[in-house]
Amino acid sequence: MGVHRLRVRDLLGPEASLCHRALALEPGVSLPPFVDHHVHLHLINEHRLPAGGIAAVLDLGGDPVSLARHREGMPHLAYAGAFLTAPGGYPSGRGWAPDSIVRTVTDGSSHPGVAGGAATAVDEQASFGASVIKVALNASAGPVLDAGILAAVVAAAHDRGLPVVAHVEGAGMTARAVEAGVDAFAHAPFSELLDASLIARAAASGQRWISTLDIHAEDPAAARTAAANVAAFAGAGGTVLYGTDLGNGDRPVGVLPGELAALDASGIRGPALVAALVDPWPAAPASGVSTFVPGPPPASLGAVAEWLGRATVVPTEELIHDDH
Repeated sequence: MGVHRLRVRDLLGPEASLCHRALALEPGVSLPPFVDHHVHLHLINEHRLPAGGIAAVLDLGGDPVSLARHREGMPHLAYAGAFLTAPGGYPSGRGWAPDSIVRTVTDGSSHPGVAGGAATAVDEQASFGASVIKVALNASAGPVLDAGILAAVVAAAHDRGLPVVAHVEGAGMTARAVEAGVDAFAHAPFSELLDASLIARAAASGQRWISTLDIHAEDPAAARTAAANVAAFAGAGGTVLYGTDLGNGDRPVGVLPGELAALDASGIRGPALVAALVDPWPAAPASGVSTFVPGPPPASLGAVAEWLGRATVVPTEELIHDDH
């Protein structure tokens, strides 16, 4: 049993535990709660997430009023509130993005109550309980916040203890975000192959990149670019988080095997893949629940990604640990 336990933890990390469900006597493996770090609740049925293995989510663009009402129950929720963007900038005008989820920022003012001001936009999201602030820097789809206003948004967020997540797309947008001190990317950069020095700066600054690799399944060029950037960022010591952009396209609600496979292929494997799934950033971990994967543990590192796709969420009290 000791050798088997060591092998499981070699493949899945130190918090993996052989167990069985108390009532059904079903054997399996227990892991900390899984988190999808990029979803849009207004576009999915979030009540299906726990059965599909996801205990907690980070909503990265929604109506702050509606999100503030979703405070209890499953999945555990953290959110950004509305996208902050330039006038006419992404995602303004998209069919999936009603006006309630977009705020335009036209002024770098740090004073509260200034119309279109950076502090005003940040304060609104914070007042509705946001755990992060989301900015859109999509130069491929319209105007973007200039460097000065972006820096003002980042400063206002940091003054309130909130990290900033950016959607970066288009030439130079990753560099602009890194220069401004953006804390995380909503997508691994996919529109340009980044040079090693920029990736090193991003990793050294403590940035987190949310993967969302599977959204490029129908775009091989973007998929290759995102995968190469993720591999280089992880190799430089950067933190990669599992995220899917659920709501973007018709995909199952829960753990996505395609995302796991893409991360695995990019070198985020075994314990690193589990770490990307269980990191609770930016909120406290979901309490009272665990991830349960039924059946025997994976037999090899190459089998981990597919095996994780069988996960579900169960009350922690249901699990009896077998390996101590």
